[in-house]
Amino acid sequence: MVGSKPDDVGGPVATTAAEGSNSEVFRTREAAEVTRPLNPAPNFQDDVVRVVGLTKVFAHNGVEVQALRGVTIEVPRRQFVTIMGPSGSGKSTLLHTIGGIESPSTGEVWFDGQNLAGLSDTELTLLRRRRVGFIFQSFNLLPTLSVVDNVTLPLVLDGTPTRDATPKAIECLNRVGMGHRLHHLPSYLSGGEQQRVAIARALVIHPALLLGDEPTGNLDSARGHDITQLLSEIAHQDGQTVVVVTHDIRVASQADRLIILFDGVVRYDGPSSTDLDWLGTLWLEMSQ
Repeated sequence: MVGSKPDDVGGPVATTAAEGSNSEVFRTREAAEVTRPLNPAPNFQDDVVRVVGLTKVFAHNGVEVQALRGVTIEVPRRQFVTIMGPSGSGKSTLLHTIGGIESPSTGEVWFDGQNLAGLSDTELTLLRRRRVGFIFQSFNLLPTLSVVDNVTLPLVLDGTPTRDATPKAIECLNRVGMGHRLHHLPSYLSGGEQQRVAIARALVIHPALLLGDEPTGNLDSARGHDITQLLSEIAHQDGQTVVVVTHDIRVASQADRLIILFDGVVRYDGPSSTDLDWLGTLWLEMSQ
């Protein structure tokens, strides 16, 4: 039974939606704090994202599938958060809803003090283009463009002249250790190098939020560790807010905070740990 957080971890106090055998795990908030109203009047100065009472229902072959069930979380600035859960738990749906790709069925998503429900399709597109950096498992680099041109692309598409976009792209590529590969095509890069370029492309807009959907999923363990370490540095040294969906507890071990979803419900929300045995025990307990 996991009874207390390890000495080496910090981060927010934890809450869990699980009852019964899991009720004592990191339950340190008062009940009144766990149950929040649907229309809060929060202070958003320290939160990039606030999700309140979120549900998401999909129709599949005529059958309704409830991907998210009343999820409520906040993501403070400059925090590195990982979201874990088995396949079908709703973690990617939650990530896409936070990033304005998916719309919730019910509930609210607040981004930097704005309720996304009040934005038009055009405004949502601009928010995703200018405020949210996305990193995908499959890199999504354009094969006919050089490394530097792939990274300038978000700025150029938003109207920035190439002569102004290129120095910004080079700065971001230097930050991720790819300044020596500016004019290579993606096909000449390893998987880890391609993901570094993808991270630079996500950072070039100076986003309020960096979202990663299994960013180490196509990498071997050594390259995955390198990318995880880079994301941790971006969060802790550069002050970037980072939220990553992962199946890998080694990725979660580098984060400040861990959220575990099962069947669309938050089962754990609290500090992560560099102790892999502790994380493994927590995972097993949440899956009961």
